[in-house]
Amino acid sequence: MRHIDDDGPSAAMQEYLAEAYRIAYSNPEHPYISTSALAKVLGVSDPAVTRMVTRMKKAGYLSHEPYRGIQLTPLGEREALLAIRRHRLVERFLVDVLRFGWDEVHDDADELGAVVSDSLVARMEVMAGFPRRCPHGEPIPNAEGVMPRVSDQPLSEATAQADHVISRVNSHDSERLRYLGQLGLKPGTRFRLVERAPFNGPLTLEFNGQRVVIGHELAQVVRVCEEGEFELA
Repeated sequence: MRHIDDDGPSAAMQEYLAEAYRIAYSNPEHPYISTSALAKVLGVSDPAVTRMVTRMKKAGYLSHEPYRGIQLTPLGEREALLAIRRHRLVERFLVDVLRFGWDEVHDDADELGAVVSDSLVARMEVMAGFPRRCPHGEPIPNAEGVMPRVSDQPLSEATAQADHVISRVNSHDSERLRYLGQLGLKPGTRFRLVERAPFNGPLTLEFNGQRVVIGHELAQVVRVCEEGEFELA
């Protein structure tokens, strides 16, 4: 039963719900989300998470089983997906329309996504050209709260001597993003993995007639897919 007012979840609740969904999305084989994992991602204390979990459980956004963790209810999942949609569309608008760098927009999108109206987000979507992914390659849920499923793997595990497409970059670190951008390695970039050195050594990529070498650690945050899998259904 829903015990909240017509305004929906607060900005803080939206943030918790969105992060809880992201954790669950990245680990689909684990149905429960630990409160400690949520605290780590949000950078808050365990007691703060416990207090918010109590509020969100009362509001009908999640269920909580002691010693197992939390799960989003259908209502909580929908609110999480709409919050993620707003965040990622704001990022696209900032990059594609206002010409911010993809390394600059995450924090601003966090703030703006919590306060913009659905009508404004819809206008941003139109002006950004109805994107299916955020600037970092993450899928954008549709207006009905449906998240596309992405099939990809870390570049560090990709097949050598094969063609790939950069699918996502799992980092909000501005320096990493700026460096990858300078190399031309952004979501949608098509390349050939020429060589992967043994013992977690560097990887050699070839695209646009040039070769680029990146380290194993950086390759772990770059996810790649096959040609036909980048355009989401």
